[in-house]
Amino acid sequence: MSAATAAETTRTPFDPQSAAIVVVTFNRSTLLAGLLRSIRDMQPQPGHVVIIDNASVDDTTEVVESFRETLGTTLVYRKLETNTGGSGGFSEGMRTAYELGAEWIWLMDDDVEVVADGLARMGHWAPRFKSIQGRRYDFDGSPFYWQYRVAERMGIPIPFAPAGFDASGFKPMNSGCFEGMFIHRSIVARIGLPDPRFFIYWDDQVYGWLASRQTMSVIVDEFVLRRTREIRQWDMGIRHLNASSNAYRYYIMRNRAFIKHYYRHHGVYSPVLFGLGTTMTFIKELIRLLFVERTVRGTSNLWRGLRDGRRIARDSSWQPMPPLE
Repeated sequence: MSAATAAETTRTPFDPQSAAIVVVTFNRSTLLAGLLRSIRDMQPQPGHVVIIDNASVDDTTEVVESFRETLGTTLVYRKLETNTGGSGGFSEGMRTAYELGAEWIWLMDDDVEVVADGLARMGHWAPRFKSIQGRRYDFDGSPFYWQYRVAERMGIPIPFAPAGFDASGFKPMNSGCFEGMFIHRSIVARIGLPDPRFFIYWDDQVYGWLASRQTMSVIVDEFVLRRTREIRQWDMGIRHLNASSNAYRYYIMRNRAFIKHYYRHHGVYSPVLFGLGTTMTFIKELIRLLFVERTVRGTSNLWRGLRDGRRIARDSSWQPMPPLE
């Protein structure tokens, strides 16, 4: 028996009960109900489903409770006192799943559904990798292209990284997306929880980048999620440029300062290249305004984000999220 074959036979089989699905929701109870129905109908099921409610004021609590007896797995519901954004929600969700003892944590927003054998598809790769991203269908059923590679020194996604897969069925990645990230607790222990200071945007890219520094992170050719919310977008061929909001525009620019802090901490910060990445991000958001949202209003939020980011970047007391080990 070859060494490679021997290593293959010693890999620990994936146990679905060792996984926890973590969902972050905010005032979208109808979408959440669709996701919970898809989890209820999924086989196999995870050991836990963790719902983090970012202080919703709709009927989210009632919707969640209506699934408690029929979901077929342990449901954990946490309603936060304030809206902590996606970043804070996923940080709390991952902490909860970690404390529950989950070996695998599968993160997702409330505007997706899982395919019937989604967990089995992800589990197929679990013996080989510890940071895995599956694929998802867009609202119209077409394959969604996700930018899985980051130009590290610039801190921005590579928009036209190859979309196709070879016979291996996976591609190395150095980014992450909380709409489908499947990560092992050993990696979470090393890099800590997602950073809630981001509030929204760039948090999952940075977290996936941190994970890729600890293990071989991959995107696999497995469709496991379907997006259930239609978003206005500009079709650019290989990828789409989605509509945004004033809040997103602000955090897109402000949170560049947090990326800068993480890069400095890990010794990969290049002022010239990172500055170029920030400039390209600003230009991309202007293009989004013009071609997707058909307006020039909103640029003030970009400038405000840059201004507040400069103040964050000067904070000498800043520290990264601590490891959990």
